[in-house]
Amino acid sequence: MTQSNGFHEHTLDNGLRIVVEQMPHVQSVAAGFLVRTGARDETPDLAGVSHFVEHMCFKGTNKRGWEQITRDFDDMGSTYNAYTSKERTVYFGWVRIEDLERQVELLADMMQSTMPSEEFDMEKNVILEEIAMSDDSLERKVYDLMHERLYPKHSLSWPVLGTTESITALSRDSLHGYFADRYHPGNMVLIVTGAVEPKTVYDIAQRICGDWKPATPRPDRVAPPKELTGVHKGVVDRFQRQAVGVLFPAPSASHEDRDVGDLVASILGGRNSRFFWNIVQTGIAAHVAAGRLDYCDVGMMLAFGFTEPDKADELLNAMKTQIAVLCEKGVTEDEVQRVRNRVATSLASEGEAPYYRFMQMIQEIDIFGLPRTVEERLAVLEKASPAAVREYLSNWPMSGDGAIISLGPRDWPA
Repeated sequence: MTQSNGFHEHTLDNGLRIVVEQMPHVQSVAAGFLVRTGARDETPDLAGVSHFVEHMCFKGTNKRGWEQITRDFDDMGSTYNAYTSKERTVYFGWVRIEDLERQVELLADMMQSTMPSEEFDMEKNVILEEIAMSDDSLERKVYDLMHERLYPKHSLSWPVLGTTESITALSRDSLHGYFADRYHPGNMVLIVTGAVEPKTVYDIAQRICGDWKPATPRPDRVAPPKELTGVHKGVVDRFQRQAVGVLFPAPSASHEDRDVGDLVASILGGRNSRFFWNIVQTGIAAHVAAGRLDYCDVGMMLAFGFTEPDKADELLNAMKTQIAVLCEKGVTEDEVQRVRNRVATSLASEGEAPYYRFMQMIQEIDIFGLPRTVEERLAVLEKASPAAVREYLSNWPMSGDGAIISLGPRDWPA
């Protein structure tokens, strides 16, 4: 058992890590399992299997059918859910303190799912419908196009949902094999935030998960390409808007420059940003934004917007103009302070609720082992400055053409 920066951790003999953050001023607790596997850990023939497993964990165990799983969550009044991303799968619930053990037991039971064969075909149809619905979303389509073209032949290139072809071909035995290979204590972390004693959590975990059998950790990941160049476009007639983006290399989730990168993105394309005043308010596009998209070993800075097809050139030029001004003249102290204030308010308010604190912690636990406290994150924010932005832009230049993304009814650029 160890303690670091207000976090408590313990590892069971079978390899299950437990991370606890005490929040003594609250009356609730959030608990969940981080499973360290996601879409980028799949093979091409199993594209979408991580997300499919997430669905099936709600469908039945040796102790419960899917109806009982739903009832047991509702009987606790739990705020619960799960999600799958490129790099991880997470299951969680937020309950009263007195229901902590019930919540952990239910979630742990789901981690031992039988992947019931009688539910497999029905859930496959549900996921195929999800894929069909995602094809009707311009936002989702451009996100998938971006990964497909920028990370060709790499596991980051296929959608979290998988494809119609990969899901149709997926067998229940292949699904179960992937589940058995990845859902074991050496590849999972139990995270608990709230007014709890760490020893109480460790004892609960030992009673419920102590007999889980250890297994081999997830295979090592292959790093994706880091160069972002070229024009990547698609034509889809059913959309009325054109998605336009320009991308540059940026810090990964594990890089120390990530916080300044987020600051740059917020000044450029966040709320009350340069994009808002110089592009949205001038009528070029109704929605324009910037953000840093990151993974454990690679990242990108993305400036993007949605506009009328015949304004695609104007939108791209407007975004590049604002990026060029940022690179040439930097940012002001007032801009930095506005972002500081906004992020500080968000961190402080989210840090008062176990559910939101749980969500803040997931990525850093997965990548670094332990997260930063709210105070540590605020301290980093206070060090942000125009000089720090200049240094960031020197380390991560946003000059040149970058990579261009276009998707919509217009075959653009020519």
